[in-house]
Amino acid sequence: MERKRSIPDLLSLVSYYGSMIDKSVLDKGAEHNQLPDVYIIYISETDLWHAGETVYPANITLGKSAIPYDDGKHVIFVNAAVDDGSEVAKMMQYFKKADPDDMSQGELSERVHYLKTEKGGYKEMCEVAEKIYEQGKMEKARQIVISMHRDGMAEELIAKYANVSIDLVKNWIALSLA
Repeated sequence: MERKRSIPDLLSLVSYYGSMIDKSVLDKGAEHNQLPDVYIIYISETDLWHAGETVYPANITLGKSAIPYDDGKHVIFVNAAVDDGSEVAKMMQYFKKADPDDMSQGELSERVHYLKTEKGGYKEMCEVAEKIYEQGKMEKARQIVISMHRDGMAEELIAKYANVSIDLVKNWIALSLA
């Protein structure tokens, strides 16, 4: 079930995702203009904007002029609650059903069927889920390390309580200060 978010919280979250993507693709010392265009697609179970559309592209304009501003980030909100008959709406309905025997989405359906029903696919899906879980644990540890550092705790104690190496603590702290 989707957690209720206020629109400002949602927009901050999307901005955060964009900055994390930028951080992951831009090497330290590289120029900002080397950033690739990024597409952030936020899929919601509900119609966040209450306008009855399946797809809401976000467009940034300069002031009251309606002059488009393009910073290379493209944000698209997709609403899974409305079925307007579009291909995107059909895909959202497919995602909501999660039926591995529904072959309506071509190659995507074939892949879902493999991952959910065949032995090799199930194993592969479990490995990916484990990797995502471990990444989540590391991200939580990183957040705790940064908070502890901001509270003035010594790096050695931070490493001990966060159960990570002192080198990793120093790296995370340095990145948070950059």
